[in-house]
Amino acid sequence: MITTDTQDRVAGWFAGRLPEQWQDAPAEVTVDREEVVVRLSVPDVELAADATDAARAEARAGRAKAFREDTREQRMTIATEAEHRFETKVSWGVTVGEHRELWTHVAAPVMTRLRQPQRLVLDTLVDSGVARSRSEALAWCVRLVGQHEGDWLAELRDAMGAVADVRGRGPAA
Repeated sequence: MITTDTQDRVAGWFAGRLPEQWQDAPAEVTVDREEVVVRLSVPDVELAADATDAARAEARAGRAKAFREDTREQRMTIATEAEHRFETKVSWGVTVGEHRELWTHVAAPVMTRLRQPQRLVLDTLVDSGVARSRSEALAWCVRLVGQHEGDWLAELRDAMGAVADVRGRGPAA
């Protein structure tokens, strides 16, 4: 369980370590058991008022690609420092306007046991072509829950973090 203190320490370190010119807004830092994801927000592209949505989307994707290439060496240096300090992998991402992407992030395997009704859900997704495998179908389901229950999950994580903080200050600490 990642505590609020751990999240705050990691986010604080990145806030002090990242170059100011990389941030149109404060970096979004997310910590879990396997990795730290740092999502940087860079200035949106400026296009003519009559630019199409397709042109705007491609311009933002291009800005993200350029940022990734231009900052690669310095990001890797910062990631190495953070990995030694916090003993976990660091992944990067960027937000440009409405365009969001992650680069080289961890895809951790998760084992689960499912009963037939749950397996049938996954098999329906596979058989219909929504997913190529049960594993991909399960990942699709998890993404869907995350999109539709984001506020509830955030509240639950905050509550779990508070419990972990109190437990950490207990008699065994």
